[in-house]
Amino acid sequence: MTGGNEVDELSEALAARDAALAEVALLREQVAKLTETVRLLQEQLGRNSNNSNKPPSSDPPGAKRPTRKKRRRSRGGQKGHRGSHRALLEPEEVDEFVDLFPGECESCWKPLPEIPDAHARRHQLTDLKPLAAHTTEWRRHAVVCPCCGHKTRVRFDPEVLPRFAFGPRLMAVVALLTGVYHLSRRQTVRLLRELLGVRMSLGSVSAIESRVGDAVEPAVDEAIQVALAAAVKHADGTTWLRAGVMLSLWVVATTAVTVFKVLPNGKKETLRSDLFGRVRGVLVSDRATALKFWKMRRRQVCWAHLARKFVSFSERDGPAGKIGGLLVDYTRLLFDYWSRVRDGRLSRATFVERMALVRPQIEAQLERGAAANVVGVSGSCADILQHREALWTFVQREDVEPTNNHAERELRGIVLWRRRSFGSQSERGDRFAARMMTIAHTARKQGRDVLDFLEACCAPPVEQGGAPSLFAPA
Repeated sequence: MTGGNEVDELSEALAARDAALAEVALLREQVAKLTETVRLLQEQLGRNSNNSNKPPSSDPPGAKRPTRKKRRRSRGGQKGHRGSHRALLEPEEVDEFVDLFPGECESCWKPLPEIPDAHARRHQLTDLKPLAAHTTEWRRHAVVCPCCGHKTRVRFDPEVLPRFAFGPRLMAVVALLTGVYHLSRRQTVRLLRELLGVRMSLGSVSAIESRVGDAVEPAVDEAIQVALAAAVKHADGTTWLRAGVMLSLWVVATTAVTVFKVLPNGKKETLRSDLFGRVRGVLVSDRATALKFWKMRRRQVCWAHLARKFVSFSERDGPAGKIGGLLVDYTRLLFDYWSRVRDGRLSRATFVERMALVRPQIEAQLERGAAANVVGVSGSCADILQHREALWTFVQREDVEPTNNHAERELRGIVLWRRRSFGSQSERGDRFAARMMTIAHTARKQGRDVLDFLEACCAPPVEQGGAPSLFAPA
């Protein structure tokens, strides 16, 4: 019996020990999860524009700024700088002349004749004359026949009489204010009344936006075709709100054209069918999963995005920090070589030779990171390596840049619009925003006056002789 009690006691002791070990294992697992949660939260708190895709405007006051070389010269104009001065307008550009003649000789005090001086000293003052609207009224008279007494009124002829209460120039101004300079409709109404003396309702502004949006549709369609047919194009996407519903806003930009489009979502199928259509040329972008339908050998991944990712690696402890630090150093070397060849300080052949030495070093560090089994680092390194063929297109082709900064700069204006207005309230508002920004950005790239082009689009078809083109000689 005694032996049986001892066995029972030992069994109970073993069971208690197993329960304690299980509890310790559970506590260790919980500690590991909490430690990882704390790490992720600290990483999120430490995110800024230097180590993530967050804009600089979101940086807190104490955020660390990127280190830059100290300026050896003071601010402002430097010694020996010629400076810039306002140039005088040519005589044919001046509206009014005031000629001043001396009344008497400074030597003998005799009266002097008013003889024009070919080398007169010129002084100019530019100001605004009072702006005013110009209203035209058509009157359809009725005349009584002296023979039969019948009254005849001029018939309504839509080809002669205006079909809308506002003319092409005024409609272009309204669209420019709301669609390019992003004034609210209420501010636009107030500005038109105070500056031009034009009284207009909020509903009229909305109606004008609809008319102008339809009028520029052919020009926007042409711009889209030119952008998609380009040999090199930059693309980037962000969110867009329609009455609080999240949509996707994309930009496709080249050196000659910029187009914007609001899509239902940013999925691969939507981008392929509703934005790009057939894959043509080289696409410069970030590593968005939705763009993987584009062949890697015809893509260029943005190195500015990769640089920020590497900075985030370098800010971690352990192997991730060491790998990230080396990647940051090699990326800085890459950008140094690129800036030199872009500015003409380094030949293309020498650039290719030096990049042939940098490339294996970067790829080796990425492979180390992928094999390190570090949460938040290994997966990113593996994904970058999946884009290996798209990392070095800018080395092979002179017309390709290593960053997608061009598309990001183009996107910034409409992002600011979205922040101020919280997007749009209808599908028509989406179209108006995308079309107006397309016209504005492309017209400026083509050296066209945006207001004049909008007026040409709004002019009656009989007067303009066909839809105007952004790419035709002005």
